[in-house]
Amino acid sequence: MFTGLIQSIGTIKKNSLGVIVDGCKPFSPLQLGDSVSVDGVCLTVSELMNDSFLANISEETLQKTNLAEKAQKNGCVNLEPALRLSDRLGGHIVSGHIDGVGKVVSIENLKNSWNLKVSWNDSKFCRYMCDKASISLNGISLTISEIFDNGCEFSVAVIPHTWSNTCLKFLHIGEMVNLEVDLMAKYAEKLLNKNKDSIRQHNQIISSQWLSEQGWT
Repeated sequence: MFTGLIQSIGTIKKNSLGVIVDGCKPFSPLQLGDSVSVDGVCLTVSELMNDSFLANISEETLQKTNLAEKAQKNGCVNLEPALRLSDRLGGHIVSGHIDGVGKVVSIENLKNSWNLKVSWNDSKFCRYMCDKASISLNGISLTISEIFDNGCEFSVAVIPHTWSNTCLKFLHIGEMVNLEVDLMAKYAEKLLNKNKDSIRQHNQIISSQWLSEQGWT
């Protein structure tokens, strides 16, 4: 688990065994088997290389995230080590399991912040979007400031500290970003669907036939 509070900016490059991630000195030392959020993707340290590490990466991760594209060009990535039980939860609970990617629609430099607008590539995640909800964008815990088109497009306000200390400052329009919706939204949806199923089954049991069989007329 992670908090979405970035601790370092690093780079990622392709390797015959996976990817090599550099820039971990601010939260070293790492150990074999540690989890690190790389642009929001939970990767496992399989080999240590000074302030870098090697991570194996699955085909699914390459297909569902922007890491394949970034690794081809030694791209910038946001880094965060796994959350410890003694740490403060300053952002929100981030699993490191990317739901899908989104495309940067616009970047607006305002007086006190940057307004970043993003659209989902897969519309099935639009239903989780709502004003003031949390979302992880390239591993950064951000708050949704406004939604459009039933959540298929949304904007986030980025304060100067976050902009300056993450890879957001290098974003350009049309770039793909990793998105993970708030876990609480998924749990709430599952519980509501389960309750609907229970009510449906209950209604099927208490039918007119059942009432007649019980002596009701």
